[in-house]
Amino acid sequence: MRKSKSKSLFAGVAGALSLLMASEAWAATEIQWWHAMGGRNGELVNEIAEGYNATQSEYKVVPVYKGNYTETMTGAIAAFRAKQHPHIVQVFEVGTATMMAAKGAIYPVHQMMEETGTAFDQADYLPAVISYYTTPDNKLLSLPFNSSTPVLWYNKDALDKAGATPPKTWAEVMDASEKLVASGMKCGFSFGWQSWVMIENFSAWHNLQIGTKENGFTGLDTEFTFNNDHVAGMLQQIADSQSKNLFQYGGRRGESLPMFTNGECGMWMNSSAYYGSIVKQAKFNFGQTLLPLNTDVAKAPQNSIIGGATLWVLAGKPKGEYKGVAEFFKYMASPEVQARWHQETGYVPITTAAYDLSRNQGFYDKNPGTDTAIQQLSLNTPTANSKGLRFGNFVQVRDIINEEMEAVWAGSKSAKDALDTAAARGNALLRKFEKAND
Repeated sequence: MRKSKSKSLFAGVAGALSLLMASEAWAATEIQWWHAMGGRNGELVNEIAEGYNATQSEYKVVPVYKGNYTETMTGAIAAFRAKQHPHIVQVFEVGTATMMAAKGAIYPVHQMMEETGTAFDQADYLPAVISYYTTPDNKLLSLPFNSSTPVLWYNKDALDKAGATPPKTWAEVMDASEKLVASGMKCGFSFGWQSWVMIENFSAWHNLQIGTKENGFTGLDTEFTFNNDHVAGMLQQIADSQSKNLFQYGGRRGESLPMFTNGECGMWMNSSAYYGSIVKQAKFNFGQTLLPLNTDVAKAPQNSIIGGATLWVLAGKPKGEYKGVAEFFKYMASPEVQARWHQETGYVPITTAAYDLSRNQGFYDKNPGTDTAIQQLSLNTPTANSKGLRFGNFVQVRDIINEEMEAVWAGSKSAKDALDTAAARGNALLRKFEKAND
């Protein structure tokens, strides 16, 4: 799969309409949207807002980049307390429980759409995408925006040279890595967002419980169970493979991307949303495929879980302004906007119509593998173990998991000891969250 040229602007709005409405923009009510999208994704965010603004003159959506996910969420919470908050804030998936607990601060999407009289049918949205963000009675709390899941990226040219094929199992990952290193590559594989990829999604993919109470969905009195022998055994195998350069660690988030795009490592496990960056940076033929299965743990994969972020609406603004937010959400979920966003970024489309449009446009035929994320998320009906997770203070828990996993890669702890410590430290934060929200 090679690079493809980006299309122009979103929305297909006539230029004449844009010019006509520009003269009236001064009277528009501003809708503030705080987000965490930098680089090319940030440019696309601006295009989405511009596309909506050009369709009407009553509201003007103003996107504001506020830093990474953690900075954006904590900044919005602080701003709400100071009554200087935006209408919309982008929050990554592990902040869901925290946002839900912020009573009085959020305006649930389903409620806003109903109260503003804006057309909205939850059945239009892909179940695998919205299930993470619904109430127990299936009401949508926040609007999925940049939704992704981890996939296995591979350097096709390097695998061909090494006499290997894209792996389907972890045994094949190790075998392909040995061949890649033997062929002259610096390492076989790496990964980023390691808690999300190697604990949260590894568990869901193999139908393993991450924590009690259905991974936190059914109660705050949950406890972590990811420190089991299956996860520990997988991490220990990866750590041991470092002695042969099969695996190399490259950072907690996306810092290891250059290890793949520069041709150092032949395989990389991370978000499907790195598609745009890989298209731009890779000078080789590449592809993506399903996450590998550890056949010692499960006979077949279950499903992967969502990542990325959603758009939360914050309460406390004048009632009339929420009509603009609702109409903007309706525009953002339109098939044309979603299909373009999906095709440019690698994030999955949030609606069935956008998925169908991408398929009808021939995008998947021209770019094989780009529907991998959708296949993974929709592989099977989610179980209590694979629906996702909803733990309080999980932003901080991920930091703990990262610290402990780095100790494993450094050789200072066994995988089991590190996971036991991470679970104990994480449980202390769960009890703190439970007490604060009892």
